[in-house]
Amino acid sequence: MSTTKAASLKALTATRPTFRAMDAVQAGTPRAILSRLVREGKLTRLSRGVYAWVDRVSTEYDSLIEVSVRTPYAVFCLLTALQFHHLTTQSPTEVWLALPNKARIPRIDYPPIHVVRYSGASLAEGVETHQIQGQTIRVYCVAKTVADCFKFRNKIGIDIAIEALREAWQQQKVTMTELYHYGKICRVEKIMRPYLEFLA
Repeated sequence: MSTTKAASLKALTATRPTFRAMDAVQAGTPRAILSRLVREGKLTRLSRGVYAWVDRVSTEYDSLIEVSVRTPYAVFCLLTALQFHHLTTQSPTEVWLALPNKARIPRIDYPPIHVVRYSGASLAEGVETHQIQGQTIRVYCVAKTVADCFKFRNKIGIDIAIEALREAWQQQKVTMTELYHYGKICRVEKIMRPYLEFLA
């Protein structure tokens, strides 16, 4: 019986090799089966309530997938968004998440997360969705990320904000109109203006 349930779980998660225990249970797979598959080396427990098949294809986005499984409403921002869009040579040790002001901080064992509070248009505007291994990844677009870097320059450093702007412009991933648009939303239009004029 357990073998049948394991096979059913494998079929269910064929397009989502990383999944929540809650989703598996709701689909009819008891937690005992998950524990058995972990003992047999077929599943790995990534963090509290999150599992993945050991034979899944690993990607550079594994940590983002794991966090998205736990917090599907969160948006990746700042250093993590820069890395996602290939706008920095830095490799952040934490996953940077944008959350609403009053949202509960998720309890995630791994990877470590760094929460930044957003509100209003600054939270809602510029969100892109990407599908990676069946999981929806929410991340701010390039122009919004650049504007965010200037907004939170005291957190990440003005040098990173300038590098992000330069890389985004040189890689032709943004337009001047987009940069001014998100600069206004993030209320850093005046701060960004000298750097934008230099590019123009």
